[in-house]
Amino acid sequence: MTTAPPNWYPDPEDERFLRYWNGTDWTGDRKPVSAADITGRIQQGVAQAPKVPLFGTRAYAKRQSQELADALTENRQLRAKLASLGGLEVAELQRLRDQLALQITDQQTLLDNLRTQVISTREEQVLQEIGIYEYRHPLSDAVAYRDALKHLQGEIKELARRDGGAIEASTTWTVNGSVTEGRKMIREYSMLMLRAYNAEADNLVRSLKPYKLPTALERLDKIAVTIERLGKTMQLRVAPSYHELRRRELEWTADHLEMLARQKQRERDERDRLREERKAHEELARERAKLEQLQQQDRDALAALVATGKKDTADAADLRARLEKRELALTMITNQEHDIRIGHVYVISNIGAFGENVVQIGMTRRHDPSERIRDLSNASVPFRYDVHTIFYADDAAGIEAELHRRLADKRVNQVNERREFFYATPAEVREHLQELTGQLLEFNDLPEAVEYRQSRLNRRNASQQ
Repeated sequence: MTTAPPNWYPDPEDERFLRYWNGTDWTGDRKPVSAADITGRIQQGVAQAPKVPLFGTRAYAKRQSQELADALTENRQLRAKLASLGGLEVAELQRLRDQLALQITDQQTLLDNLRTQVISTREEQVLQEIGIYEYRHPLSDAVAYRDALKHLQGEIKELARRDGGAIEASTTWTVNGSVTEGRKMIREYSMLMLRAYNAEADNLVRSLKPYKLPTALERLDKIAVTIERLGKTMQLRVAPSYHELRRRELEWTADHLEMLARQKQRERDERDRLREERKAHEELARERAKLEQLQQQDRDALAALVATGKKDTADAADLRARLEKRELALTMITNQEHDIRIGHVYVISNIGAFGENVVQIGMTRRHDPSERIRDLSNASVPFRYDVHTIFYADDAAGIEAELHRRLADKRVNQVNERREFFYATPAEVREHLQELTGQLLEFNDLPEAVEYRQSRLNRRNASQQ
């Protein structure tokens, strides 16, 4: 049977004519359409009906089904035109209809198989095409967030797979009068826009800092608004439900990072506390060994005096007095080793580093509390700390805790209570200490800050020269 010549197709401007397509553009060659041409197009449409591949996704199967329906609609339109030309007999039409019905049955069988045999690797490929990649998410290491994150990521992937789930767009767009081509273009543009959106969202998640959450959310909102503005002609935008999921991902990530930072800070503070505790034990052990050695020397000396009949001399009395003092000191060390509440409370400041109205209030169990102050005055601060008071107390931990409670609203760091800095003057702290202890033998209100004051004077003299 005669068919239309190769590369001759219905003129998109006038269907009564055929027009030549050279593979790139329409040429000016035209000729009237005939019944034989229409018959050839029907046969060609049947022979070239789209074959559904054995592997794909639900979305692909749905698209193939829609394209098949469009092909049937086009064939019906061609038959109607052919009938108006009177060029095809009823028997021939019946044969073509049966052939097309058989092709539809085969296509439907393949589509059913696709719906039940979705290949997971293909799904991952589709997700990658629209910008969703598997990567180590910041929430993955948090046990409390793991299940919630898994569910959230599942929702994000499910919406991304679904047509219209992550990107909403017009469904009536046409290209050169073809609904199929219009749908294809919309699908491609949607994938491109979704890829851009997901790339921006993933970048925000990876680089997120808790304090930058408002900025990150605003930036994600702007990219969604930009996509909607650029896709206004095709009514294309990021689906609000998908956008909300990605916003929630940012918020959970920020919460986790903040929680993780605090946890790490608590771990550092605990290590500092244990290190300070270890130093205190080591210092007490050294002091105990030293006192026991001196105590043994005094006992030996006293025993020698007693052996020579000089037990009632002044030297013997001095030795007994020293032994009593050493025994008392050993008792204090023993108590301090076993009672963690015993220690020294200190109030210090560093106006060169923190200003004039900031003090640090702490407690140490070291035998020599000045060692603790020297440790704090290391290279991490520009000047040494000034000591306002250091006093020993059987309940040093309780006094420290009460001072912190009274000055809680003046804490410099309102998040980490291990940071013992307060916006208060030494005189304010002295008044609270006087109420708590009842007696305060020594307290210096004015910090010396020798290095700081000398440094400031040197800068002033240098500027005047």
